[in-house]
Amino acid sequence: MASTWFVLLAFMLTVYALLDGFDLGAGVLHLFVARDDAERRTVFAAIGPVWDGNEVWLIASGGVLVFAFPKLYAVAFSGFYLALMVMLWLLVLRGISIELRSHQANILWRQFFDTLFAGASALLAFVLGVALGNVLRGVPIGADGYFSSPLFTDFARNGALGTLDWYTISVGLFTVSILAAHGAMFLRWKTEGELNVRTTRIARWLWGAVTVLATSVAIETAIVRPQLFHHFAERPALWPVPIVVIASFVIAFLSLARGWELRGFAASALGIAALFVVIAGSLYPLMLPSTIDPAFSLSVDSAANERDSLAIGLAWWIPAVVLALVYFAYLFWSFRGKTSASGREN
Repeated sequence: MASTWFVLLAFMLTVYALLDGFDLGAGVLHLFVARDDAERRTVFAAIGPVWDGNEVWLIASGGVLVFAFPKLYAVAFSGFYLALMVMLWLLVLRGISIELRSHQANILWRQFFDTLFAGASALLAFVLGVALGNVLRGVPIGADGYFSSPLFTDFARNGALGTLDWYTISVGLFTVSILAAHGAMFLRWKTEGELNVRTTRIARWLWGAVTVLATSVAIETAIVRPQLFHHFAERPALWPVPIVVIASFVIAFLSLARGWELRGFAASALGIAALFVVIAGSLYPLMLPSTIDPAFSLSVDSAANERDSLAIGLAWWIPAVVLALVYFAYLFWSFRGKTSASGREN
């Protein structure tokens, strides 16, 4: 039952990355691809009906973490308290920027909130990537089952680890690049005219950056956590998944030249989802590795709630998620098609 909830948590985090990922990416890019207020309002109109709903998946994932893996929640959030506060403030700033930028027609007012939105989106994507990097690298969980981690140390390969080091920063930059590329594919699908042209142009550069950074992160992961590759090698079911990742990203890149807008966005989403499958499949059964002693690591079984509680929770989770998926499908269907600045109130 604990393994089932591990899969469900991975599924919810994947859905969050796919949905909030494109509006984070749109936020990162909108200062670069939108040249005037009308084009910026078009970007906001594209994500406006869905951005706050997308973030619900992060909240729901946190709820699942508290319920299904309470020990992991207690250990991780106490050790990453500062990073968590930073993430929450960035979420708040993004929401404030979207809601307030149109309350005044003054150019300085709108420029301030546009810049704040872009900066908060980029930093939030980076923080999420750093969090993933810490999970993959491991944290200094001690014999008492807890850890404390400074924001950064001396960035050396050996010695005390901080939340930020050369590896986690690399994963953070990769996350910013791939979510920006995902957001570019979404904006390309939802916009037209010069905004569409500029988004297509910058998407080519972004997918090139994704390729370089993905290769770098894979090599660095082999250095800092070779056990992940050992787990992958021992699980033949995972072997085709990297092929899916590569094929999806190739199709996404080809779509930029061939005018495949929806297929390009779908390929980007499939590639990101496949990446999560590789990560979760290679990490299992660990949830938070210890860099001090493997015996101190938190596994699926050691971090899970009681089996009876998990079974009861599953009976509630299934109908709730089905309703959420139906709602999101209806929402995206209702706002299908190209978006214009008139789709959002000035």
